[in-house]
Amino acid sequence: HGATGKGNDQVRFELSALALNPDIKIIAPWREWSFKSRTDLIDFAEKHQIPVPKDKRGEAPFSVDANLLHSSSEGKVLEDPWDEPPHYVYQRTVAPMDAPDAVTEIEIEFQRGDAIALDGERLSPATLFARLNDLGRDNGIGRLDLVENRFVGMKSRGVYETPGGTILLVAHRAMESITLDRGAGHLKDELMPRYA
Repeated sequence: HGATGKGNDQVRFELSALALNPDIKIIAPWREWSFKSRTDLIDFAEKHQIPVPKDKRGEAPFSVDANLLHSSSEGKVLEDPWDEPPHYVYQRTVAPMDAPDAVTEIEIEFQRGDAIALDGERLSPATLFARLNDLGRDNGIGRLDLVENRFVGMKSRGVYETPGGTILLVAHRAMESITLDRGAGHLKDELMPRYA
């Protein structure tokens, strides 16, 4: 995998792979090989005819990892938690002050705890999430700026955007507030970080 030896992603990738196949061989170049910089890695890739996207060449002002659920930005211009993140860091959300000054109401239908429909239309999980991402983006929802503890003991600032995830979390929590008794709710909150 391409995760660095300093971050939490390496642990997530490796534990997930080992859970699926305990005999899998993990190759972690940043941790195991002699790369000292991104330039070393790109030189290796070119020598071995491994394509590298143009936006990964050179030293960017911060790094971004993204998928359907969220994007996370870290490093360089974001390292000082006292400094406000530059506006160009945010790629999935408009600033809340630039969002429409109007209410957008939606209805999410859940079945056995899973979101299955948006505004009465049954959707696949990926499509539903993509639509929630669009709604959240347009309404300035889903920004998170925090300092977290890495698995290796370091602290790291991350700027996260998860517009659809934020909407789903708030909707699910609202549903839980009327369906779970106090004991079950407290137990769920205690177990969630351990499970994740």
